[in-house]
Amino acid sequence: MSKVSRSASEKARMAEARRRALISLEEISDEEDRAITADAVADPDAQPADELFRRKIGRPPSLHKKQSILLRLDPDVVARFKADGEGWQTRMNDALRKAAGLDR
Repeated sequence: MSKVSRSASEKARMAEARRRALISLEEISDEEDRAITADAVADPDAQPADELFRRKIGRPPSLHKKQSILLRLDPDVVARFKADGEGWQTRMNDALRKAAGLDR
């Protein structure tokens, strides 16, 4: 999985936006907060999220969970699989399945 990287200027803009948002929250009185909440509850398009909506986004769990192991291999074998780019571990798993006679 790749990690999202942000530039320093983008991080600074995000930090400033967070700071402004927190300041604006501090300026809301309890009465204003109650009015905003009442308006949001009355708005049919702004209803609370249900459980399905709040579910985590991502890949569903696999039916065939893989086992993590420590395996020592010759460097040239690893280099050969890595030379083909991303997915080398999957290709290596497929080659091992084929060698073991476990083709799907």
